[in-house]
Amino acid sequence: MDDEPDGDDADDLDDDREGEEDRADAAEAVTVEITGLSLYTHHGVSEAEREIGQRLVLDLRLDIGESDATVTDAIEDTVDYGEVCQLVALIAQQRSHKTLERLCSTIANRLLADYDLEGVWVKATKPEPPIALTVDEVSVEVWREAEA
Repeated sequence: MDDEPDGDDADDLDDDREGEEDRADAAEAVTVEITGLSLYTHHGVSEAEREIGQRLVLDLRLDIGESDATVTDAIEDTVDYGEVCQLVALIAQQRSHKTLERLCSTIANRLLADYDLEGVWVKATKPEPPIALTVDEVSVEVWREAEA
């Protein structure tokens, strides 16, 4: 059996490699997702939730758009997700909100203000919500696009 590609197959491989090189030179659209950021917070309608606190889990999706980091491999050309987690933790633990809607909105607004994003999605989940019925979790999501 011949391991060498025949003439037509070799041309196809060369065409594929040229396409890969062209794509490698161009920035590509990037989305960064952070899932399961678990924080102890003091958000809720009841006074007990705000005083005692509870665990909250945050998920984030950052629509960066075209990122030079796909070509440069440099952290400066993208969003540092460790830094984002620290900022979100600060926002979520800095003050208390009655609703998860307000918390998600506050986080989304701050991320859009501090980073060059096309859009941001924030989801806040209470794994043990203080309600009299059995549920797995309660969550709220906010999607916000950057203003042009």
